[in-house]
Amino acid sequence: MTIASLEPVLFHARQNRQAIAGLVVLGWEDVTAFVAAAEAENMPVILQAGPGCRAHTPLSILGPMLRYAAERASVPIVCHFDHGYEIKEIEEAIEAGFSSVMIDGSKKPLSQNIEITGRVVSIAHKAGVSVEGEIGFVGYAGTKSSKGTKPSDAVKLVEEIGVDALAISAGNIHLQTDSSAIIDEKLVQKISQKIACPIVLHGASGIPYQVRRRLAKSGLVSKFNIGTELRQVFGNSLRDTLANDPDLFDRLAILSELHTPLFDATRKVISNLK
Repeated sequence: MTIASLEPVLFHARQNRQAIAGLVVLGWEDVTAFVAAAEAENMPVILQAGPGCRAHTPLSILGPMLRYAAERASVPIVCHFDHGYEIKEIEEAIEAGFSSVMIDGSKKPLSQNIEITGRVVSIAHKAGVSVEGEIGFVGYAGTKSSKGTKPSDAVKLVEEIGVDALAISAGNIHLQTDSSAIIDEKLVQKISQKIACPIVLHGASGIPYQVRRRLAKSGLVSKFNIGTELRQVFGNSLRDTLANDPDLFDRLAILSELHTPLFDATRKVISNLK
């Protein structure tokens, strides 16, 4: 299967009243479980390398690693560079082989967000790479509060620039460890009715399963970013594995025990959005 770009994958999902999971990758163990789960559900998936992942592993390794998995998968796989803040790192991501990039100008004034996002669209589209923008700030659990997206700002950014997907803030929060986020579904609907491109919700681990499914089946949200939820599965499974066998020390033996629980949890996430 060829590596997919974000735009056609999300367009097809929205047409079919589905949403695609954007899964946060931290290592190869995540990649194998995520791709296997996508294949089991016969659904595309988006493998995302965010700032945490990039702080641990260089882009020059991440790009080829994700492409290697995508090229051998039986379903479309988007290799996505998540939360880029500067033009230089976007260019490096494209050079490394990512098929999709996200420029996060949400902390900037609207005019500056439009300016930097527009530059990224120009650079990326020339390389055949999709672009996700963000308007409205999605906060972080326990630290920075969210700032909801103004529909008029979303319209202005999309109409002036032509991003392929738009991340918005509607009650979603990054790094939330329980599913207690209260999503302003009327705001999501209002924005969806006013812009042409698919909508993305970051911090979707904090969104209840039934709300994710409702937003997907209504065609309002086409991409949900999932990180914390699956990292919790990985961490809990790791603790259980070592508790059950305190003498276990071989890294490969330990990691092999984590594949199935991570695969099962990922399959549940993907299936819920179909």
